[in-house]
Amino acid sequence: MKKWVLRPGGKHDHDHDGSHDHSHGFELSGPPEAHRAPLERGAGRGKLVFFDAASGAAGDMCIAALVDLGVPFEVVEQATAALGLSGVHVSLSRAFAGAIGASHFDVHISGNVEERSYVAIRKLIECAPLNAELKRIAQRIFLRLAEAESQVHRISLDDVQFHEVGAADAICDIVGVAACLEYLGAELVCSPLPLGRGFVKCRHGVIPLPAPATVLCLEGIETFDAGLDAELVTPTGAAILGAMAVRCERWPACVPVRSGWGKGTRDLPDRPNVLRVVLADPAEPIRAQNFTHQLLECNVDDMTGEQLSHAVSQLLRGGALDAWVVPITMKKGRPAWTVCALADRASVGTVVACLMAETTTIGVRHTQLCRTELARRTVSVNTEYGPILVKLSGQPGTPEFHAKPEFECCVQAAEAAGVSLRVVIAAALIAAGRSGFE
Repeated sequence: MKKWVLRPGGKHDHDHDGSHDHSHGFELSGPPEAHRAPLERGAGRGKLVFFDAASGAAGDMCIAALVDLGVPFEVVEQATAALGLSGVHVSLSRAFAGAIGASHFDVHISGNVEERSYVAIRKLIECAPLNAELKRIAQRIFLRLAEAESQVHRISLDDVQFHEVGAADAICDIVGVAACLEYLGAELVCSPLPLGRGFVKCRHGVIPLPAPATVLCLEGIETFDAGLDAELVTPTGAAILGAMAVRCERWPACVPVRSGWGKGTRDLPDRPNVLRVVLADPAEPIRAQNFTHQLLECNVDDMTGEQLSHAVSQLLRGGALDAWVVPITMKKGRPAWTVCALADRASVGTVVACLMAETTTIGVRHTQLCRTELARRTVSVNTEYGPILVKLSGQPGTPEFHAKPEFECCVQAAEAAGVSLRVVIAAALIAAGRSGFE
């Protein structure tokens, strides 16, 4: 079978390259890690690491930002050295993106570079003296990249090859990022990613931007038009975020702990070419109120008044806190009714079943509600017409409260005493006023 030679998404000659003029006068002397204290291994456990990619993402930018955050650079050096790549070494330097101090990561290659297939790279990582979690992360990212390339070129994974400098770059970038993420132990969240447009030249000719492999690697990640004719997200950067991000948010609900900046090598015309990484404690998102009740409604136009009255009675028996019917006008001027019921969360299922059974509706609308309630209780008060049940509501310990005698109790007492109903109701209210609301 014919073997295609594919260039991975490490450092393309069209991607994040060029030099930046530091004529703003900031001093770049001093060790590249001197500006922050190193993080301890596992410092990200229980936390999230947020990739704020307003200018895009590439593999070298991801490593630089994570080291700038506080992952010791020796973690990257040891992981990449363990691969045993001849003539390859990595470096970290201080840099500026506009006025923002950042770190810059480079892969240096000397001599002839071996072309490697995906199969060979997978075996290289598996045989390297690296811990199991680091290998798992690296293999996951490389699989994402290789699957994208195989789909673009309609070939099998075993036929995917990475060639020349790109292979070594991509291997170091991906293994270096895997080492940083394993060291931190944090959950990765990324921002929506800006994608540039235009065309670039690669080994196989001219391809459109965003690169086909980049788009495939970003399946499930939110993207938007950056408004630039430039490659802002490389296939390697896309594979890292596409494989490892648990979700995509403009900014997560979090409490930032510290941040780091990774600079790309291309000078962009409208923004600093820098990736921000934030280590943060997750925070509870701002939630809507804690809904306690539901309003259940349906519209009907083919029920009689007697049927509607019976439905309301059954809803109240079935657990509704309240039930009522509202006259409405439907399409073509047809008179109709909305049958409504209020239910607490525990009774919603029963009340919905009752609505479906006792009305002619074929569907029920649910509206989440919160209800503020006064304290309430039912008391028996003594009157000259006998004991009467009265519902009391109000704030305990205050002189103001509302009293409502039970209608049926008052009717029975009035009939038994041979007096009018309102005489009994008045007597019950007076007795309730003397009892107070405690």
